[in-house]
Amino acid sequence: MSCCGSMTRTGKGSAIQADRPKVVAEIANSAPPEKVYFKGAHSFTGTAHPAIPQDGEGVIRKYRLKPFEVETVPVTVARFAAFVIDTDYVTVAERFGWGLVFRGLLDDPNSVPPGGGGTPWWGVVDGACWYAPEGRNSTIVSRADHPVTHIAFEDAQAFAAWAGARLPSEAEWEHAARGGLENPKFPWGDKEPNDADYFPCNIFQGRFPEFNSIADGWMGTSPVTAFEPNGAGLHDMAGNVWEWTAEPFRIRSASKTAQVRNAHARQYDERLLKGGSFLCHIDYCYRYRIAARLAGAADSGGCNSGFRLFYDAA
Repeated sequence: MSCCGSMTRTGKGSAIQADRPKVVAEIANSAPPEKVYFKGAHSFTGTAHPAIPQDGEGVIRKYRLKPFEVETVPVTVARFAAFVIDTDYVTVAERFGWGLVFRGLLDDPNSVPPGGGGTPWWGVVDGACWYAPEGRNSTIVSRADHPVTHIAFEDAQAFAAWAGARLPSEAEWEHAARGGLENPKFPWGDKEPNDADYFPCNIFQGRFPEFNSIADGWMGTSPVTAFEPNGAGLHDMAGNVWEWTAEPFRIRSASKTAQVRNAHARQYDERLLKGGSFLCHIDYCYRYRIAARLAGAADSGGCNSGFRLFYDAA
């Protein structure tokens, strides 16, 4: 796993968090957001100008999409709380008893062991999960309208089934992210975010991972409507949290490198995520572009992984 993505878990789950805080019930809200309808259309994935070609984003594939609907925002903490109360669902992070947290979010970054995999900015934090995003002493009391985090692939699938929805294909996700534009680099167009005065989404400003200026106002996640939507009315199609898709991660290329990476992805059951997160930056993880791609182990789900619901439409 690379850059701002979370790591593959190793070993068996060691604990289940049995006592969820009272705030879970206090903030729970099952009301769904609005949905945007996309009619059937010819569309595509990929780009002719890949920034990270080794991820397979430079391979363009054309598709015929059936009509679908997509929610205007990622699933929030409040809505996930309602799901948990209704089903008594226990997430993967809760079963393992720990989660991966960006060290910059911790009061004492040196108090936890590293996540491994050559990404020392990740810390293994006991008790970190969707209702305690930075560990046992953290809270979601002021984050009801933030995207839920520490979500593994099976957690997203379980919620989608409960809501009568599903996760998207890569083609559906990219088509929705363009918001009606023909071929933009970002959901809002081609203008690059910067560290000084243009903040169209929640990403990292400064020198990753040592220094975040927080110029956009958010060190971690932000409310799901804090930034302007794209042309279709969808918020957070870039930045804030990574969004799981329904697809396994695979590089659509016949190259030897692609074959090796695809074999690795199958071995570790890596799934495809889209959209980038609050940890992305152009100098290190330039993956908040529409065509960008990330492989995430199905049982991973750090402090920057969430999801959004899609629906079949008549």
